[in-house]
Amino acid sequence: MYRDLEHRLAQHIREFLRSSYGVDLEKIVIEQPRVELGEYAMPLAFELAKKLRKAPRKIAEEIVSDIGSIDGFAKLEVAGAGYINARVDRTALAVALAKNDKPAVESSSGKVLVEHSSINPNKAAHIGHLRNAILGDTFVRLLQFAGRTVDVQNYIDNTGVQVADVVVGFLHLDKKSRAQIEELAGKPRFDYYCWDLYAKVSQWYEQSAENKKVRLQTLHEIEEGRNETAAVAELISTAVLRRHLETMDRLDIEYDFLPRESEILHLHFWDAAFEKLKEAGVLSFETEGKNKGCWVMRRAGTSGVARAPSPAGNEAETGAISSTVDQDPERVSEEDQKVIVRSNGTVGYVGKDIAFHMWKFGLLGRDFGYRKFYSYPNGHQCWISAEHGEPEHPHFGDVERTYNVIDARQSEAQNAVIEALRGLGHGEYADKLTHFSYEMVALTPRCAAELGYELSEDDKGRAYIEVSGRRGFGVKADDLLDALIAAAKQEVNSRHPELAESERQKISEQIAIGALRYFMLKYTKPSVIAFDFKDALSFEGETGPYAQYAVVRASNIFRKGGLDPNAFCRDVASNVSAEELTKFLGDNDLWELWLSASKTAYIIDQCIATTEPAYLAKHVFQLAQLFNTFYHRYPILSEADESRKRFLLATAAVVRRELTRALGVMGIQVPPVM
Repeated sequence: MYRDLEHRLAQHIREFLRSSYGVDLEKIVIEQPRVELGEYAMPLAFELAKKLRKAPRKIAEEIVSDIGSIDGFAKLEVAGAGYINARVDRTALAVALAKNDKPAVESSSGKVLVEHSSINPNKAAHIGHLRNAILGDTFVRLLQFAGRTVDVQNYIDNTGVQVADVVVGFLHLDKKSRAQIEELAGKPRFDYYCWDLYAKVSQWYEQSAENKKVRLQTLHEIEEGRNETAAVAELISTAVLRRHLETMDRLDIEYDFLPRESEILHLHFWDAAFEKLKEAGVLSFETEGKNKGCWVMRRAGTSGVARAPSPAGNEAETGAISSTVDQDPERVSEEDQKVIVRSNGTVGYVGKDIAFHMWKFGLLGRDFGYRKFYSYPNGHQCWISAEHGEPEHPHFGDVERTYNVIDARQSEAQNAVIEALRGLGHGEYADKLTHFSYEMVALTPRCAAELGYELSEDDKGRAYIEVSGRRGFGVKADDLLDALIAAAKQEVNSRHPELAESERQKISEQIAIGALRYFMLKYTKPSVIAFDFKDALSFEGETGPYAQYAVVRASNIFRKGGLDPNAFCRDVASNVSAEELTKFLGDNDLWELWLSASKTAYIIDQCIATTEPAYLAKHVFQLAQLFNTFYHRYPILSEADESRKRFLLATAAVVRRELTRALGVMGIQVPPVM
């Protein structure tokens, strides 16, 4: 509602300026003043002063005098040296909020793809992966709230070096056969076994150069496919992937499709992309220097475009790459080169990612096979790529826009994909590929110590402790969830011993998951997070439990008054009249609470436009704060004035509904008690 009023105000102002002054302002800047000054503030008179050669206040006075009435607004006022403050019709906005009116939203008909998680299937998921998955899942929910159709994909690099390392561990350190590995893979938490093995392999590589050669040979065999090493890699990566999905399911995070790198190779996605990249001159072949024998492209951010005609022959079919190439006079300098195909003929990560993104936008002319892989408890089906799939399947790909939730360290690779799309002549799709980047997750020294890690005196004085999968130092996602649930359970047990064990367990899970999701979302994406159990689970301050508790408090008001909170909140408008709203909303403190509750859609639009879910977390916290102040200031159930009591109950109801809704978009459930 707040969002729609802002759009209406901006459009009315824009049309007035065009008709009265012949001025077109593409963007009308609208600020949010203190509530006693109005709901919107516009500094546009200052922007117009030079064009119209008038004082800003004079322009503001003319606009306020001549613009006429605007539906939903009580009046416009001139403030200070030329601000225009807009006051909404409080009663009209409150009635719409009480009715839960949802104005029509203009939404693109195209499908949006959100790719997130993308955990290497070589060991257990860790705390850093949780930030990625929670950010991605929340962004999916934001888009769905805004009416978009979303495909949720989780890219699986099952032929990369990390998987190769674990294969080396099983075959060369543990000396296990495929049958023995298969038996292990069927046991609980196989991903934990792989976690420890991965750290051992990293240490083994450091012992000799010969050991590192085993990695290269293993990687080559996995990429080649159809051999024993590739079969072992398939077995391990599939078992670990299934564990990852189980871990994320605990957080109510689901996927629609799991595209795998193995199919990008074996279904010749890269071969098709390679031909197109050569034809467009995006790639050039190096005949000298450190990248001799490699196919390279110009790094993103450097000037010019590398262009070289493709060598003759059918290397796309044979895998061989000719070195007979006529070089373009504008040769890319070595420091500006990004290697896409190595001199041994293997394609790097960026090359495969370029092919994958061409498929995403329907530019490749090829498709995956699809087969069912994982069924969620709610019946939702997750599909996986295959060389030979099922005849009936959903349609994936051909999307209008894609968001890739990948950490900030992958910026160069993401920019290379974007520049490749531009070089292919698909600038419109390059503009619709968004790198949803974020920073790492670390641990506070206190948290690391609580998890059993030995810290030096220097470590104890640090702001945070970095984690490292190769060293085996980090927090497994399932361990973190278990620890959070156990801590929440202690509190729930002490507060509600009368509840059944199963109910206390469910409440503990809701509190723990709410705490984790909120903690990961409240920081802006460029912030390094130092995770801490005590901070995350606190019932005070900017935490998930604090926001959940505000909703529980609101529900308790209704229960103590003999009312069903869900029924009352579904039909707030029938429990309070427009006259009562007008009578009591003159109080700015009460009005601020209603106004804040009306901003959910406005904040969600802001989150989508900036790819920053932290704005919604901040909104939830501020609304919970305002409600808690209201809760302590107004003893609703003992209010003698029945009219005022109805209004106060309606206030609690709309805040409860909007907090529950906003928390739901963050993937946070509200328990019945806390």
